[in-house]
Amino acid sequence: MNVMSAGGTNYSDRFRELIRSLTGISLPQSKVVMIEQRLRKRVIAFGLPDTEAYLHQLLDGQGMEEELRIVIDLITTNTTSFFRESDHFDFLANEALPNRLAAARSGPKAGRKPRFKLWSAAASEGAEAYTSAMVLAEAQRRGTTFDFAVLGTDISQRMLERGAEAVYSSDQLSTVPPELVKRYFLSSRHPSVAGKVRVVPELRRHVRFRHLNLMDETYPVDRDVDLIFLRNVLIYFDQVDQERVVARLANHVAPGGYLVVGHAESMVVRMDGLKQVRPTIFQKV
Repeated sequence: MNVMSAGGTNYSDRFRELIRSLTGISLPQSKVVMIEQRLRKRVIAFGLPDTEAYLHQLLDGQGMEEELRIVIDLITTNTTSFFRESDHFDFLANEALPNRLAAARSGPKAGRKPRFKLWSAAASEGAEAYTSAMVLAEAQRRGTTFDFAVLGTDISQRMLERGAEAVYSSDQLSTVPPELVKRYFLSSRHPSVAGKVRVVPELRRHVRFRHLNLMDETYPVDRDVDLIFLRNVLIYFDQVDQERVVARLANHVAPGGYLVVGHAESMVVRMDGLKQVRPTIFQKV
């Protein structure tokens, strides 16, 4: 997609720069075929002859704010699965949670029931958030006394709506241990929901979803979060935006809390105040 108007306007370059400025996602020239494929439905929906006409309307037309939100949803990569990179959830259960609860019980709020806060900062349709909630709920079942809250944020409103609905296909549960499927998912025999399951309300009440753009200068999130997941997101940003996002997120991690990134991103986090405790896990000091 090297779309050039007769007047010399390169709509492809303008579009990719707009997406980068709004979302942080860098779309190299090698991605132009993917972009064109994802926009094809919108070209057809507007009854336009080609991608050039669509981008001209998107970039230079009036009243296209809602259309731009749709485009961001289409361009955003929303790969997600339950218990993805499962070693991170082992760390949550076996180290992060015990460490943070011990700190809470010896801190200024000692004597109160501790509350563990987890933020899934690129939540997509909620699999990461609900996996975290299952892990924390299992700790409660084993007798650990605490409360917890999970926040899932994403730039895609469509994905957030799916997360709040908490309905998934049965096939998506292939990575969830069978005992957790029985405990935390509901199914129905009704033909209208065949092949679908829903997270139980007891777990859903611990999880909420909110729209958030990581490119914003400030985030409306608590500044005492015990663990933030930001996995497989920074790889789509350029170095400057990577550093800015990490710095902003670090402001929301409680002292002694953790920032967890994806396995392809461990070299990205280089910031004073964050100590690497695992290849992909950083602790605020």
